[in-house]
Amino acid sequence: ILYRRLNAFDDVVCERAFWDKAAIADGEPLITLESQQPVAEFDLLAFTISYEMDYFNLTSMLRQAGIPPLAEDRVDKTWPLLIAGGPVVSMNPEPIAPFFDAFVIGEGEEVLEAILSLAQAQLPRQELLAELSRLPGVYVPLLHPTRPDSQPVERLWAREYGAFEPVSAIYTPDTEFGDMHLIEIARGCGRGCRFCLAGYIYRPPREQPLEQILAWAEPAIRQGRRIGLVSAAVSDYSRIDELAMILGEKGARISVSSMRTDPLSVPLVEAMAASGTRTLTIAPEAGSERLRRVISKMQPEETLFAAVDLAEKLNFPQLKLYFMVGHPSETEADIQAIVDFTLEARKRFRRQITINATPFVPKAQTPFQWMAMTPAKVLKQRQRFLQKALGRHKVAIRADSPAWAEVQGVLARGDRRLAQVLLSVERLSVRAFYQAMEQHGLDASEYLGVRDPVAFQPWQVVSPNVSLRFLQRELHLAEQERPGHACSPEAKGCLVCGACDVAWAFRDRPPSSTLPALTAHLQYEVHS
Repeated sequence: ILYRRLNAFDDVVCERAFWDKAAIADGEPLITLESQQPVAEFDLLAFTISYEMDYFNLTSMLRQAGIPPLAEDRVDKTWPLLIAGGPVVSMNPEPIAPFFDAFVIGEGEEVLEAILSLAQAQLPRQELLAELSRLPGVYVPLLHPTRPDSQPVERLWAREYGAFEPVSAIYTPDTEFGDMHLIEIARGCGRGCRFCLAGYIYRPPREQPLEQILAWAEPAIRQGRRIGLVSAAVSDYSRIDELAMILGEKGARISVSSMRTDPLSVPLVEAMAASGTRTLTIAPEAGSERLRRVISKMQPEETLFAAVDLAEKLNFPQLKLYFMVGHPSETEADIQAIVDFTLEARKRFRRQITINATPFVPKAQTPFQWMAMTPAKVLKQRQRFLQKALGRHKVAIRADSPAWAEVQGVLARGDRRLAQVLLSVERLSVRAFYQAMEQHGLDASEYLGVRDPVAFQPWQVVSPNVSLRFLQRELHLAEQERPGHACSPEAKGCLVCGACDVAWAFRDRPPSSTLPALTAHLQYEVHS
């Protein structure tokens, strides 16, 4: 979206540069893909950061480019303006705050032109930063106080984001998705899974009109490209059955970013099978019904196994089951439930089954932001139990490293002191990271332990627009093993969590419809 929009301006050139381990090892400069120009010669460098572990690549790229990593060392106007956005930035920008001149919190489409206008004004650096800090959704660390009484920077979200054409602008076989034609059919998720960052920082749920999606798909169908349907949960799209059937009738091959089984879209799964998709992925997240209530991932076992049966019926070569280990309140019985669930799936599906046992990492701006992370030693034991119990049944186990998950956990709920730690790590390893923390007088337990739900946290300099009271209440419901509040695109403004504003929520609705929404809001307040 951003690449297309930036290059649409006559007086703007947007190019791409990537972290490249081999180039760094060879001492090569950081240059752009399009014109091979050193990135330090550009006026503005904009980073999209999706994962905490990319922080290490960020500092590496700045060094490779010959750019002083700390913003306070770039007061000279000759240095490029450094801006960052992306999911982890919207969650908690503080561990990398000292590196950047500004952050865009949330969805940056609507503020893009204002940033460009200021960047082209040739203002002195301090004046430019002051003007940027006045823009909605823009966080300037050098000018923004980090005190409990300071006003947090509110997250931006695009109310009419279809106008920005969320469709592939670049096709290249050298990327993860090859030459797939990606179409974002919906944004946000209102399911309310308490562990899920995307479910909170991309609220409220919004959908593209079916006719618009089909129009965006038409050129790709003519070119014979595979179409990738993108959203937090593709199967939650309100007209997904109709969309899948029409695309199938047009001869389109489709893939999906993710799907749920409640409800299970049979036409969508059939279309995936007909398109040659080799793996059907199902994400129970937890093995037991009790733990699914705790995390508010309410998928009944009968719907999950219905998806397994459908995968068998449609001859998918592989079934992948996605679980997390280390959820709050998890016990050995919950891990055994993963084994039991998988063995039942093994009876129903006769081909390759793979399970993913990813360590749970508490994320800022979610109801679990105050919970302690399960120690790496315990996570490792539970992963080994799964490997031993399921390996002999010819189930492949994929498990991310608990040690690296702890590093991610430190960064996810970190503060500005971690910037110096990131700068101190030259040869990346878990040991090097903790040595750097010790060097700067920091203890990982401070970041991985339980947080006080009423105390000010470093990431509260930005707001997800979901109210703090809502997150606290969801945590309380989790402790009671009760599922939480969920919204959907059809709800269009229940006003419960605070993400929607009244003007947007009721723009297409008669005045009489405000009463049920306000009633739902009051009922939630009283019930909680």
